[in-house]
Amino acid sequence: MIGTLASGEAPDLLLQLPAMLEQELRAQPRAAGLRLLEAAHDNGLRMTARLRDFEVKDLLSLTQFFGFRTETFSLAVNFLDRFLSKMKVQPKHLGCVGLSCFYLAVKASEEERNVPLATDLIRISQYRFTVSDMMRMEKIILEKLCWKIKATTAFQFLQLYHSFIHENLSCERRKYLNFERLETQLKACHCRIMFSKAKPSVLALSIMALEIEEQKLLELTEALEFLQLHSKINNRELTFWKELVLKCLTEYSSSKCSKPNVQKLKWIVSGRTARQLKHSYYRITHLPTIPETTS
Repeated sequence: MIGTLASGEAPDLLLQLPAMLEQELRAQPRAAGLRLLEAAHDNGLRMTARLRDFEVKDLLSLTQFFGFRTETFSLAVNFLDRFLSKMKVQPKHLGCVGLSCFYLAVKASEEERNVPLATDLIRISQYRFTVSDMMRMEKIILEKLCWKIKATTAFQFLQLYHSFIHENLSCERRKYLNFERLETQLKACHCRIMFSKAKPSVLALSIMALEIEEQKLLELTEALEFLQLHSKINNRELTFWKELVLKCLTEYSSSKCSKPNVQKLKWIVSGRTARQLKHSYYRITHLPTIPETTS
């Protein structure tokens, strides 16, 4: 039966998988560095996991504001976590580091005509540093990342897994596996530093597996096991991260998360600032909600 899964576009997708699995290991944040952030006390003088998570939510808001792709956001988070896991960043410099990582990701991932001006990014973010400050920070980040800006992200694995799974669903059942919903779930996970310790392939497969269980797509069980086998992910590892993803998504979807005073990101641009921006920019004032599936 397993052999019949590799039909249609599936063989081409599977050919991409070994290279992606090899590349993901080359652009992983240092686990020891991330653990130090998680263990740091929030005294205003040291970088902490909480500050990192707030910064990532700001990057998510920027992504929504400009209408950039999830891949751009995923790449920006990768740059940020790799840098924070290697360097002792002071909280007062975090905004410059985060925005520089975001701008590097935008330039690496988006079409050139969609790349905003650095001055606009700084103005929207309401930071006090200059374009020169951001350019210097970009250079520092690139040097510390060893100029490796072609990271294989969880979003890329999610795309591949989703495409493969779709090949094994009937046309009338494909509507139950909404990719936009999967993207939003990934964004929610990126806002928690704990998920940066997971390999991108494991995080993506955990999200996919949970969604398949949620939608009761029992016919995909074998296809999922097939992907797990070829991704070299053991049951214990997958179960561990699935439980954490489920907890994260449950909290994200709760009414508690929707309250403005509970880490609810509000992106506010004054009328004066908006008039100075390109007309193509638009405004997003809330974190994205996880779309409902078609019933």
